[in-house]
Amino acid sequence: MTSSKPYFVDHFSTLAVAYDIVLSDVWGVVHNGIAAYPEAGQALTRFRGRGGTVVLVSNSPRPGKPVVRQLDGFGVMRSAYDGVVTSGDVTRSVLAERHGAHVFHIGPERDLPIFDGLDLLFTSLEAADCVVCSGLFDDETETAEDYRELIGRMRERKLTMVCANPDVVVERGDRLVYCAGAIADLYAAAGGEVIYTGKPYRPIYDLALGEAAALRGAPVDPARVLAIGDSVRTDFKGALGLGIDCLFVTAGIHAEELGARDAPDMAALRAIFAEAGAWPKAVTRRLAW
Repeated sequence: MTSSKPYFVDHFSTLAVAYDIVLSDVWGVVHNGIAAYPEAGQALTRFRGRGGTVVLVSNSPRPGKPVVRQLDGFGVMRSAYDGVVTSGDVTRSVLAERHGAHVFHIGPERDLPIFDGLDLLFTSLEAADCVVCSGLFDDETETAEDYRELIGRMRERKLTMVCANPDVVVERGDRLVYCAGAIADLYAAAGGEVIYTGKPYRPIYDLALGEAAALRGAPVDPARVLAIGDSVRTDFKGALGLGIDCLFVTAGIHAEELGARDAPDMAALRAIFAEAGAWPKAVTRRLAW
């Protein structure tokens, strides 16, 4: 996975033959938070048509089934994937072990399905046993800095935070909006204990690979697994930690940092991977067959 210069590919087909399983990011690769990227859906469909298995791995704080409905709404074709595994799924498994816990929830109402069927009680911060952060209350107007006072109160009580979405920002159309990871990082920097349930951490990959093995009816060979994503922090570092190859998409959340969606600056690209300490298997502007 290490290299001294970027290996660019314009067509996923040049890599696809070397892999049986793709673990693909969703936001920034398959859709932009508003509408699907048709070429990406077609590329993954072609990969599946050749016998490959695609598991979408998302840091969405919602469970997989609601995310499938969301993907339908964005126009993501069902033929592009075999299964969906989310940070929300991992969060539910963490919370299921805290029977009867009093929980303070930071996040919008649309994330409440993460708690369906769990033995938990919602309460005030002052009465809480732990905090679950699934996002900002209003990610259209707020930033993580708006939560400094709340973070101070959590630290006073030494509460553990379960971060249901480790992303710091995500694309929504042509804008970037803040996610739960931005608040969790501030809490961790203040000395708070944080349990991150999504990428780049191992539990979500174990769940995704287990799903892939079940779908294929065979053990997974890591050498035949490719991660596709647009985030150095989550997708690339997650693949690096897992020891699998990564196809990095530049026209995602790093697009502005890299200079342009269609013509990323090579010096900037080298800089972000130099900081990461490794190179991905290949780099592409957008996922296309």
